[in-house]
Amino acid sequence: MKVSTAILTSALCLGFALPAAANRVFVSNEKGNDVTVLDSDTLEVIGTYPVGARPRGITISPDGKELYVCASDDDLVRVFDPETMEEMHTLPSGPDPELFVLHPSGNPLYIANEDDNLVTVVDTQTHKVLAEIPVGVEPEGMGVSPDGKVVINTSETTNMAHFIDSESFEIFANVLVDSRPRFAQFNDAGTKLYVSSEIGGTVSVIDPETQQIVKKISFEIPGVLPEAIQPVGVRVTGDGSKVFVALGPANRVAVIDGETDEVQDYLLVGQRVWQMAFTPDEKYLFTTNGNSNDVSVIDVAALKVVKSLPVGQQPWGVVVAPN
Repeated sequence: MKVSTAILTSALCLGFALPAAANRVFVSNEKGNDVTVLDSDTLEVIGTYPVGARPRGITISPDGKELYVCASDDDLVRVFDPETMEEMHTLPSGPDPELFVLHPSGNPLYIANEDDNLVTVVDTQTHKVLAEIPVGVEPEGMGVSPDGKVVINTSETTNMAHFIDSESFEIFANVLVDSRPRFAQFNDAGTKLYVSSEIGGTVSVIDPETQQIVKKISFEIPGVLPEAIQPVGVRVTGDGSKVFVALGPANRVAVIDGETDEVQDYLLVGQRVWQMAFTPDEKYLFTTNGNSNDVSVIDVAALKVVKSLPVGQQPWGVVVAPN
């Protein structure tokens, strides 16, 4: 269901909210300049809403009251009320914001600015820039440790994961990984950091304590050319037992044993799978498939794709509202 701007505006003026759902799923559509909202219970589309030019990174505050969208071609972060999809305010970001991560407390927001080789730190309460941290060339992925003490940025061209102290805003370690690192994800215990390398075709498993690579995970899929296997998004179950890796043009999500870091399975999803998000209970994992303009829904316990949902043009990012 596509909701026009006029209908949305009328609804907002009358004080209507989006239909209630246990958890809403928000999908940024890069070429559609909008966000599609899904109901995680019924697995149906609620509506699609304009959010600015070229939305990519998307996240939500821990209390579920603010939805953050990287409007990359607007050079800012737009903040929406998740209940109504009404824009509340904007945050400064620097040029071409692509990915960001919130501190576990909900403040501040750490933003990768691809065009100026900076990580911009923004206070979500005062809307002021707290710091601009020089990093490598083409900063992309952003991650934060569960305790909020360490922020990770990956630089695509420098091929590094940069370890940043969240209090001093200083880089204290650089880890060389394979070509074009795209995403950084800690497990909930904070004992492992997974960094995906799109062109290198690997995921580096890093010990956050020593900043050393302890393993590199590679992928082989029968009938799929190696150059089509491009790791991007990474998600880890809360207990650390499973790691899911989106493999881009391979149209697969890899399932990895979180203890041994060995590949267990590959799940066929839509075309050019990019980012992923769990529901809070980890019943489902949603994947954005940019070239087939849909979202695949994975039953996490069964390790099976149970549904495909059409969304907007070139879905990029996805986040699920907290309970």
